[in-house]
Amino acid sequence: MKKFIFTLIFILYISACSSEDNHQSEMNERDAIEVFSRQAEVIATDLNIPWNINKHDNAFYLSQRPGNIIKVDGVSGSKTVQNLEVTKDILHEGEGGFLGLTLASDFADSQEAFAYHTYKQDGQVYNRIIGLKLNQNTWQEKSILLERIPGGRIHNGGRIKIGPDGLLYATAGDAGNPKNAQNIESLAGKILRMELDGTVPNDNPLNNSYVYSFGHRNPQGLAWDDEGNLYSSEHGQVAHDEINLIEPGKNYGWPIIEGDQQAPNMVSPLYQTGDDTWAPSGIAIQNKKIYVANLRGESIRVFNLTDNTVDTFFENAGRMRDVLIENDTLFTITNNRDGRGNPREGDDKLFKLSLIE
Repeated sequence: MKKFIFTLIFILYISACSSEDNHQSEMNERDAIEVFSRQAEVIATDLNIPWNINKHDNAFYLSQRPGNIIKVDGVSGSKTVQNLEVTKDILHEGEGGFLGLTLASDFADSQEAFAYHTYKQDGQVYNRIIGLKLNQNTWQEKSILLERIPGGRIHNGGRIKIGPDGLLYATAGDAGNPKNAQNIESLAGKILRMELDGTVPNDNPLNNSYVYSFGHRNPQGLAWDDEGNLYSSEHGQVAHDEINLIEPGKNYGWPIIEGDQQAPNMVSPLYQTGDDTWAPSGIAIQNKKIYVANLRGESIRVFNLTDNTVDTFFENAGRMRDVLIENDTLFTITNNRDGRGNPREGDDKLFKLSLIE
């Protein structure tokens, strides 16, 4: 494996020509240099739009949007492409494809996982949540938990995780139709919660409904803190990306409010990016800090839950899709081959970074 130093140098140079009418510009001439550097170990290269990071022992299991899972040996960096056998073809179109993947809690024994993918049926685009079982190097569909989640070329959500309560949570975008988010009969624009067999939990906030929270535009991150509080990241319409503290049954406002806007019976975000665009995707929490992988923002930002400040943890690698924290180590992946980035040699990559300063 190779180690690289990623150093981002911002150089701002402002000069003005001498002019009788603009002497002040000359006084403002300056050089400002900020250097950001952090050592990152590249575990694997030449990945194909990896979307979700999972780790078991020394092996990584990464979902890849075109429709497979790639197993990466965390020691040697060797890669094994694992095929998928599913009952409905994966639709890799726009932002859709094979998205969220989470290993079962008993994966060592069961070899099972849960996945979220886009498909087309009767001319309509949907997303579905399924159970998978690994047989040698092929993942076979074992069960269908939920289908016909509205999908499209944009805003498919796609993150799935097993919560501290042992239930499965999933983010669903508004599928490009903002009205979906406020319609509690629609599964789009929601955070969904279900039993591992796909049934509706008895204690969900809406009777006989998968909907756990609503009024979301395109949530792509889910994580819990040590107290069991759930947080989500969400794409704003134009900047104003959000970090939300998710509570059962609450309305997070889209498309009626966004950013710091307020309205009765709607929840404003814990943090919003103002005029900056992050396009936040996967998140992870440690020591009261939320680490956020940013696509458009091309960085990992850190939101401090104690004082609501934001710092930059890592950048200069391109579009970041997901983060995973294990002890004092953070793992992350790029998505420079997703059609919106500028692929570099070896993209996409799986990185390892130390959280110890």
